[in-house]
Amino acid sequence: MVAIENILGATWEHLILTYSALFISIGVGIPLALISLRSRKIASFIIAFANLVQAIPSLAVVAIVVPLLGIGFTPAVFAIFLRALLPIVKNTYIGLSKVDESMIDAAKGLGLTEWQIIRHIRFPHAYPAMFAGIKFAAILANSIAILTAIIGSGGLGSLVFEGLASFNMDKILAGALPAIVLAILIDVSFTVIERKITPEALK
Repeated sequence: MVAIENILGATWEHLILTYSALFISIGVGIPLALISLRSRKIASFIIAFANLVQAIPSLAVVAIVVPLLGIGFTPAVFAIFLRALLPIVKNTYIGLSKVDESMIDAAKGLGLTEWQIIRHIRFPHAYPAMFAGIKFAAILANSIAILTAIIGSGGLGSLVFEGLASFNMDKILAGALPAIVLAILIDVSFTVIERKITPEALK
């Protein structure tokens, strides 16, 4: 049996790792989506770069950051950030750019600035797509956080890999089951937040 204190400690480390990377991905991804609105060339470049990173296998991404940043928490966050970036950038850009042009023209006719149009028209209409991207990124970050244990990130992944190394099923389950529960909670919580924030007309 694995001590409950060890499981709780690993779960806390896992949450810190996952959400640190997720918040950085959101903080970078949404501005990149806004920049992409300026021109199709910029959008094509940013989306192509994000697609390229996403195409690299997760294990390869984790391996690549080691010679660049070493091992430990920070390299693990960077690896997770790279994997979680695409769905946030892509979905946010799609949501922001698919607003009816007649609404944009009407807003301009009323004298709204570009930022006011983004804030009051584009963003509310983009919420469903944005939250779908963020929710997928969160679930992805949760799973990659397990893998980054091989570069010393700690968390639930350390229990899984220790269990695999020693053929200890208790340790494997002690790491895997909380990660599965967290994935379900992430999905449910983001769905609830999306429903509360999304305007009624778009539900």
